[in-house]
Amino acid sequence: MDDVALIGIGLLTGVTTVLFGFGGGFVAVPVVVWADATLGADAMRVATATSALVMVVNAGFATAVTPQRVLLALRGSGTLLLLLAAGASAGALATRLAPADLARWAFVAYVALTLADLLLRPGFLRPRTRVEATSDAPRSLPAILGAPVGAVAAFLGVGGSVMTVPAMRRAGHTMDVATALANPLTLTIALPATALSLGGAAIPTAADAHVHLVGLIDLRAASALLLGALPVIAMLRRRPPRIPDHIHAWAYIGLLAIVTVAMLLTV
Repeated sequence: MDDVALIGIGLLTGVTTVLFGFGGGFVAVPVVVWADATLGADAMRVATATSALVMVVNAGFATAVTPQRVLLALRGSGTLLLLLAAGASAGALATRLAPADLARWAFVAYVALTLADLLLRPGFLRPRTRVEATSDAPRSLPAILGAPVGAVAAFLGVGGSVMTVPAMRRAGHTMDVATALANPLTLTIALPATALSLGGAAIPTAADAHVHLVGLIDLRAASALLLGALPVIAMLRRRPPRIPDHIHAWAYIGLLAIVTVAMLLTV
């Protein structure tokens, strides 16, 4: 996969960062697996590490340009953020120790289970009624979720938005707010995962693999993805699209389905 294609896909990661709070992880993982297919089974390890770096930059930038009135919903979430970071550190270490194919199949299985949950269980597509919404303000995420969400997200290289967005949706937030708040949570998870990936031992590569790693991170792929993503994030934050809430929720589910199929095609 050449740099032009990676930059083009980077445009998509910018869109998913703003509209769905993904930070680019769910798009970056299958793309880097394809781009670094010459690494064989180790491509998934490189993909999760590279995805973490992409998410640090994308989610950090998206958070910086998010209105303060939206970010205030995370006030008092210090314990949650600390546990997210601790869980992410454990998950990033587990990625380096676990069999390479385990993370790939765990990625597919988790997204498939999440899709079933979002479609079948009330609260995501069928939010609370107006009476309930006016009598019960949106709630914050329980701090106890921090460690497991951080660990699973870092292990899969996805930033946690596939867990935090549905949880915040069910807590009473609109899709616009839930996806915006997913970015600072993703940043909290991706930072320790990136630090551990940069410090990890690089995977030996063949001379004709055309993959240049720093630790476990493919900087070429990460740079191309970010070159496409950052201008899109800036533009969409400046002029956010107005999407009806129910269409926004269905689009979130549709993107998860596409990513699942993409990962299955890389097997």
